[in-house]
Formats: sequence, structure tokens, C-alpha cells
Amino acid sequence: MYMAKPVIVVHGGAWGIPDEQVDENIKGVEKAVREGWKILKTGGSALDAVVAAVNSMEDNPIFDAGIGSVLTTDGTVEMDALIMDGNTLNAGAVAGLRDVRYPIKLARHVMEDTPHVLMIGDGANRLADEFKVERITQDELVTEDARKGLKEWLKDQKFGETFGHETVGAVALDADGNIATATSTGGVTGKRVGRVGDVPIIGSGGYADNRVGAVSTTGHGESILKVNLSKLVLNYMETGMSVQIATEKALGYMAVRVNGNGGLIAIDKDGNIGHGFTTKRMVWASIKDDDLESGINA
Repeated sequence: MYMAKPVIVVHGGAWGIPDEQVDENIKGVEKAVREGWKILKTGGSALDAVVAAVNSMEDNPIFDAGIGSVLTTDGTVEMDALIMDGNTLNAGAVAGLRDVRYPIKLARHVMEDTPHVLMIGDGANRLADEFKVERITQDELVTEDARKGLKEWLKDQKFGETFGHETVGAVALDADGNIATATSTGGVTGKRVGRVGDVPIIGSGGYADNRVGAVSTTGHGESILKVNLSKLVLNYMETGMSVQIATEKALGYMAVRVNGNGGLIAIDKDGNIGHGFTTKRMVWASIKDDDLESGINA
């Protein structure tokens, strides 16, 4: 019986991470990747591993997902998430959540317990009640850093790498050779109410296919949407490119074609790892063969 060597990679967002937040960001992704690895090393599934890793970051206020989500122009939270099973190509996504503690858990319910792929707004919130996914108040979701970020944004009225903390995500390969991806975000500071970025869109915020690999993206959502960044990486890999070369080529294409910045993590079907970014920084961590690696700079 074929046994793959498990691997997991996580990211905590690609943006202009301030120097004073570097250590906390690295500690956060290292904790998240360990949570996922606990599951993989005991024979657990890639799906369970990416959910555990993303849950860890949704609970960590240093990241823009779950607790720590940034604010719209109205001062409200709107969260999105996506999960995909590379074995079946089943996927689940949610958008515009206002009070769900773990958006990635709700996305998984959409994938496994409904015939749908993407649920938004009130309908998604009703599902949270139906499947007993924990709710949380906006006051509990919002940090002082998020309030400060909106105040600064309202003063300048322009987007930039200092606003928002971008997205979190994870990709994993389990011992059975199955691959999964999960991505979760609290959006970007100062976005219009109702704006949806790349995260819940299959092929943009993430994609997983056992025959090729898996990707989770982060960065300027509108740019990622325009080039279908996650699927673009896998398309390059299908031509024979290594996962790292495909990562760099896809990010380069997005920069040239739509002048967009971002980052991504990826694995191929054999567990080889790729990661890259065109922003100032991207925080990431990986575990393979029980060896943990992490980084934040190029």
C-alpha cells in the first residue's frame, strides 16, 4: 500500500508586516503548523490538518482572520473562507460572515453537508446555526489594532501594504496521498461593505487536486481574482514546472499583467514545497519529516 510522506505549509499573510510584529507573526504560524502536524503525524487527514492550522490562526489576533479581522468603511467585520479536498475536488466556501468564530469550519460544512459550494451573508449565517458553528460578537472579533487601522485609513482614504493583515491559509498532504487547502480572511481595512475578494473563489483563494498539488494565496484580492492565481500555479505545474518555479512564474505574471502584489504557499502531489511573494513580507511555516521551517523575508 502506498504511503506518502505527510507535509503541511501555512501562511499568515503577505503584506508590509511591521518590524515590531515580526516575532509574533512567526510564533503564530509556527504554532499553527504544529497544530496541523499533530494530526498528520498520527495518520490524520489533510482536511483535518488544514482546518486545525487555520483555526489556530483564526484564534490569534495578530492575523486577519476570525479574531483580528479588519474593518469595513462602516466599522464592521466581513469574513470569507474556502476549503477544498484534492481527492474529490469537493469544495466549500463562505463570504460576508459577520459573527462566526471559525469561518473555515463553516466552509467545511458547506462542502460536506450541503450540495452547494459557496454560501454568503444571511444564508451562511443560518447554516452556522444549523450546524452549531460557534458565533461570536463583533466586539470580540475586533482588536484595537483593527480600529486604529480603520481610523488611519479613513484619514488617508487609500489602500496600501500597511492596511489589513491579509489572509491566512494552509496546504497539506497526508499519508494516504490526499491533498487539501484552506484559506480564511477578515478582508482588507476600509473595504466597501459587501466587497468579496479572492479568498472564497475556487481557483483564486485556493485550489487542491491530488493529481497536481494545492495552493493557498494571499495579497491583493482583486488582482488574484483576475488571474485565478491558485489555478494558474497548478496549470504551470501541469506543464512540468517544479512547484517553486510555478509559484514564482505565477506571481510574476500577476505583477506584470495586472500590476498586483501577493504571495502564496503550494505543494505538489509528492510533497515538494513552494512559497513566494511580491509584497514586502510574507510569514510562513512548514513541517516535513518532523523538521519545522519558517520565515518572513525573501
